[in-house]
Amino acid sequence: MNAPLDPSVLSQASLLDKVLPALQAVLPAHALLWHAEDTTPYECDGLTAYRQRPLAVALPETEEQVQGVLRACHALGVPVVARGAGTGLSGGAMPHRGGVTLSLAKFNRILAVDPASRTARVQCGVRNLAISEAAAAHGLYYAPDPSSQIACTIGGNVAENSGGVHCLKYGLTVHNVLRVRGFTADGEPVVFGSEALDAPGYDLLAAVIGSEGMLAVALEVTVRLIPRPLLARCIMASFDDVRKAGDAVAAVIAAGIIPAGLEMMDKPMTAAVEDFVRAGYDLTAEAILLCESDGTPEEVEEEIARMEQVLRAAGATAITVSRDEAERLRFWSGRKNAFPASGRISPDYMCMDSTIPRKRLADILLAIQDMEKKYGLRCANVFHAGDGNLHPLILFDANDADQLRRCELFGAEILETSVAMGGTVTGEHGVGVEKLNSMCVQFSPAEMEQMRALKRAFDPAGLLNPGKVVPTLNRCAEYGKMLVRGGRLAHPDLPRY
Repeated sequence: MNAPLDPSVLSQASLLDKVLPALQAVLPAHALLWHAEDTTPYECDGLTAYRQRPLAVALPETEEQVQGVLRACHALGVPVVARGAGTGLSGGAMPHRGGVTLSLAKFNRILAVDPASRTARVQCGVRNLAISEAAAAHGLYYAPDPSSQIACTIGGNVAENSGGVHCLKYGLTVHNVLRVRGFTADGEPVVFGSEALDAPGYDLLAAVIGSEGMLAVALEVTVRLIPRPLLARCIMASFDDVRKAGDAVAAVIAAGIIPAGLEMMDKPMTAAVEDFVRAGYDLTAEAILLCESDGTPEEVEEEIARMEQVLRAAGATAITVSRDEAERLRFWSGRKNAFPASGRISPDYMCMDSTIPRKRLADILLAIQDMEKKYGLRCANVFHAGDGNLHPLILFDANDADQLRRCELFGAEILETSVAMGGTVTGEHGVGVEKLNSMCVQFSPAEMEQMRALKRAFDPAGLLNPGKVVPTLNRCAEYGKMLVRGGRLAHPDLPRY
C-alpha cells in the first residue's frame, strides 16, 4: 500500500488528480461523482448539524466494482465511508473530506425468502420494511422495526445494531441476523456468521454488527424471520406525573410481563405528534405509555388484563385498549412519527440516544427538564421504555451558532447523566461523530485501546470510516480541559480517567 494521501497537505484538486483515475478504472462514468453540486447531497446523514463534502462518491452496481473501489482506495491510502440510505442520526455516514463515500444504494434486491428455514437473504441496500413486505405472503416478518423502517436499509441497521419499538420482546438487529457477507478494507471477501444455528470460531458476527462501518463493508445479509402473531392489541395508558409513568414501566417488567412493545412519550412530544398524525393521544397527560401484547387471542386477552391491572395500580389516570387493527396502528403511528412531528415545530432537532436502568426513567426526565432551563432550549422525549433506551429530541435552530453550541452541551450532559445513572452513551443510534466526547466519559483509556486493537485487526491502515466512534487520547484530554475551563467537571458519580 502507498503512503496515505494527506488531505491536510494536498488540495482537493490534487487529491482528485490522484484518486479519480484509479476509480475511473473500476467504475463506469455514471457511477462516479466528484463535482460539488453532485456530492453535496452526500455531505451529511440524518444528523444535519455536521456536514462535510466527500472527495468523490462511488455508486457501484456490482460486487466486483465494490471490491475494485476498495482495492484502489487501499492502494492509495484513501479513506472510505460506506453509506446506505443516510438515515443515521449520529453522523456515522458523514464523509471524510479527503476520502471516498461508497454509496451502496443500488444493492437493493431481495435475493431469497425461504419460508421453510424462516430466513431471508437480502442485499445491504434493501429497506427494512421491504423485507417484511416480501415475507408477508408466507405469514412471516422481520421483527426489528426502527421508526425509519420505511427508508432505512438493512446494511445501516447492521452497522448501528438498530432496534425499534418491538425490540423488547424480539430483540435488536444482532438477535435477528444470521450471516453477513462483504469485504474488508483492502477488498478481501469476508463472511461473518452462518445460516446454520452456529458458526465455528470466534463470534465475529456480533463484533461486526454495531461496528458502524469501521471493520468491513457489508453487502449481503441473511436475516431471521418470525411468524406474524394471530392478534396484537395496544394499551394507551395516561399518567398525570412522569414519575408514576416511569415506575409503571418497571412495574410491568417486575410482574413478569414482556410486552411486544413498551414505549413512553412525555407531554411536549404527544402534543407535537397529535397535531401531526391525529393518533388519538391524551393531551392532558404528563406522559403516556404504549403497551402492546401479541400472540394467540387467548394469550393477548390474558396479558392485556394483567397489564391493565399493573398500570392502574401504578397510578394510570386513563387506559384505552385498541379495539381493532386500525386503532392499534393509529396508536403506533404517533410513536413512529415522533421525529418528523418534531421537525414541524422546530427548525432543527438533535436526537440523543442513551440508555439507563428502567427504574431511573423518571429521574432522567426530571433531570432533562432542569437542563431545558439551564440551556434555554426545549426538549421533547420519546423512550423505548421497556429497555431503557432514551430518545430526547433537543429543539434548536442550526442557523444560530450559539443555539447549536448550547444544544451540543445539553446533549453531552444528557449522555453524561445517563452514564452516571448506570447507563450507556448509546443504545441504537451509534457513536459516529456526535458522541466522541461522551466516549471519553464512559470508557477508560485502556478500554478504548482494546477497541482500537479490534479496529487494527480488521483495518490496519485505518481507512474505513476514520475519525469516528473511538476518540483519540488527545481528544479525551482536550475534552477534560474544556470541562474544567467551563467550570464543570465530569459528573460527580462518574469515575475519573
